Amino acid sequence: MNFEEKTMKTEKIYEGKILNLRIDTVELPDKKYSKREIVEHPGAVAIVPITKEGEIILVKQYRKAVEKELLEIPAGKLEIGEEPKETAERELKEETGFSSGKLEYITEFYTSPGFSDEKMYLFLAIELIEGLAEPEKDEYIEIIKLDLNSLIDKVLKGEIVDSKTIIGALIAKNYLENK
Repeated sequence: MNFEEKTMKTEKIYEGKILNLRIDTVELPDKKYSKREIVEHPGAVAIVPITKEGEIILVKQYRKAVEKELLEIPAGKLEIGEEPKETAERELKEETGFSSGKLEYITEFYTSPGFSDEKMYLFLAIELIEGLAEPEKDEYIEIIKLDLNSLIDKVLKGEIVDSKTIIGALIAKNYLENK
């Protein structure tokens, strides 16, 4: 069976700084019609920075959408004309102060494909060089370093609930156990 939904009409609802919203009228495989609310996003990167001691560098920040502080791997939105690796280098430096001697692309994934086209590119950063963080004016960030076991433990206990960080923790575990 073909599950494709054919777009019959698109209506732009909102165009913003970091996302757009549209409503698509689609024809379903059974020839019925439905509406789909779609968040358009330019894409983002996430970085798993691993120190030479095997610690993972995380950022703690308040996330208004969920009304709580979250512990996450560094991440950020792609800027117009910017390649994902460029974004990863910039965001790592801005949020943590670290730069990477070796930044390796790992994978890419959709964050919430049920309603958004946001694609996230995941990188591993090693051979870190410490520097000064330069967060954006509206970012308030605390740097936290965790060893791999503590990070995985926080994921398994539900203390880390951010999807990119959970994926990053599993990537870090695989990398550190197989190097």
